[in-house]
Amino acid sequence: MTTVTENFSFNEQVNRNFDRAAALTSHDAGVLSQIRACNAVYRLSFPLRRDDGRVEVIEGWRAEHSQHKLPTKGGIRFSPHVNEDEVVALAGLMSYKCAIVDVPFGGAKGGIRIDPRAYSVAELERITRRYTYELIRKNFIGPGVDVPAPDLGTGPREMAWIADTYMATTSGDLNALGCVTGKPVGQGGIWGRTEATGRGVYYGVREACQNADDMLAIGLTPGLAGKRVVVQGLGNVGYHAAKFLSEAGALIVGLAEYNSAAYNADGIDVEVAFRHWQAERNLTNLPGTTGTTRSAEALEWDCDILVPAALEQQIRKENAPRVKARIIAEGANGPVTPNADDILTAKGALIIPDAYLNAGGVTVSYFEWLKNLSHVSFGRMERRYEEAASRRLLGAVEQATGKRFPEPEAASIVHGANELDLVNSGLEETMCSAYAAIREIRARHKDLIDLRTAAFVGAIDKIAGSYKDLGIWP
Repeated sequence: MTTVTENFSFNEQVNRNFDRAAALTSHDAGVLSQIRACNAVYRLSFPLRRDDGRVEVIEGWRAEHSQHKLPTKGGIRFSPHVNEDEVVALAGLMSYKCAIVDVPFGGAKGGIRIDPRAYSVAELERITRRYTYELIRKNFIGPGVDVPAPDLGTGPREMAWIADTYMATTSGDLNALGCVTGKPVGQGGIWGRTEATGRGVYYGVREACQNADDMLAIGLTPGLAGKRVVVQGLGNVGYHAAKFLSEAGALIVGLAEYNSAAYNADGIDVEVAFRHWQAERNLTNLPGTTGTTRSAEALEWDCDILVPAALEQQIRKENAPRVKARIIAEGANGPVTPNADDILTAKGALIIPDAYLNAGGVTVSYFEWLKNLSHVSFGRMERRYEEAASRRLLGAVEQATGKRFPEPEAASIVHGANELDLVNSGLEETMCSAYAAIREIRARHKDLIDLRTAAFVGAIDKIAGSYKDLGIWP
């Protein structure tokens, strides 16, 4: 799953998608230039003393693409492939992503150029805390300024280090826990954040498959049941997307990672495959499947739905003609290049774009941020009241009918929503509403046939509207 370019960078890829959409709007050229531009990039380097006494210089970046709404929001990735172009591209994508799903953040992104597998836990902690300190010095982090989150190579542990460093350095800030999201639940995190992006992918694919007209156009029947799915990537996004799609009745026929892939036309047990990958770090010998070390071939396997949930620029003009899937669901950021996009669209495939489909993580991060600012868990105040009201209603029904519900059934009926219930409900509503809005934009522009451009048109309109509301633009 190595990143490959087609004579243009990832940032150029994002901007090309922007330009296509911008041409369909009536906004002033200066407004469009401002929306497209990255407002600020902080490049930093600092020394790290390794556990063996050696000193190594660590490079990192934080980009704030758009401050039309504050705070800005975006993950921090630890990867040996991180560079400024990638960070700026991802920050821009975050701006559009937040606008598409109506999350009131500007876009940002951060990265540190390391392979986290090559460092001890103690070294990773020193790197994370120093990076946080540098962001604090330049005012590139804060609950009302810029709020990072996990990304490739990072998770709740790193977010807890960031929060702790921020609180220790900026004592007295009542809302300090809101400086970062994706934290452990015990450290101010929120239930459902870990699986949020993968669950969002599932909701988005489900919405697309429920539309009879769109399914008829690509030669498929409505619904998820029985649809054959190949997922590239068994990380947090890919695993949870495969899990939820499988639970909804889809058939996972292929799974791929950077070094291997496995296929079974009769279906793969996602949990068994994930445990095998965790233990072996190889899918070629997954029981009951046909394995290969040429993992990129999985993108070309026969299936109905392909979910590239690994890295950017995985489907290119070279392999796009061989992609057989009728639906390409972009779980990763930028997995399809513009040239490949043209080829797949010409073939009649339906591409569910990353700027929409990958937004589950930032949506639930928004919920976590709200929780940190309100200083109360969702559901804490109303859950018992809802249960008592439901029990009274159930009792009235039982009295009127003379029948009594079995206790397990009664308990499920009167169950009051807890934090996880509310988070999942909010995420589902967000993904469903956003997909409907994207389809409406596509229908409004008679020459517009792809969902990606429609999503970007919607994002541009909303960001331009924010500038107009501020009185900056006419």
